[in-house]
Amino acid sequence: MTTPDVLFYVFAFLTLLCGFLVIANPFSSNPVTSAMFLVLAIASLAALFALLNAFFLAAIQVLVYAGAVMVLFLFVIMFLDLKAEERRKIRKFGVFGGLVSVGAIVFILLRSLLEFPPEAQSSPTLKGGTAELGALLFGQYLLPFEIVSVLLLVAMVGTVLLSKKELK
Repeated sequence: MTTPDVLFYVFAFLTLLCGFLVIANPFSSNPVTSAMFLVLAIASLAALFALLNAFFLAAIQVLVYAGAVMVLFLFVIMFLDLKAEERRKIRKFGVFGGLVSVGAIVFILLRSLLEFPPEAQSSPTLKGGTAELGALLFGQYLLPFEIVSVLLLVAMVGTVLLSKKELK
């Protein structure tokens, strides 16, 4: 086994473990702990992207998801009072339905792998990079890019205004 193979298995295990700990967290019933495990899962997924030589995707994974989206998740967790959610009991029907769903997905995955076994493929050629993406984003798609940036700014200002307490 080569070093990239070992690193793949380590980061894949970390991604699965942290993803499991997001849902079934035995350490704490605080939702912030689950959000931190989600950050760890996202970081290990970014490491998997880096092992695939997709450095741009790895950087975007960390910047967008571990940065911006997790700040939004943590803001919503802190904004809502989730103490009532912590006391709620787990319903047996929900657990059973989730296990049946996961079992169905695993069955479909295994059946499709048995029907169409993966064939040995040559290494893919790199088509496009950050320079081509930047030229396309700031050239042909400049107006949609700016519209999205203004929408994000409006959402951020709206979030600040909604969270602000009124002075009496």
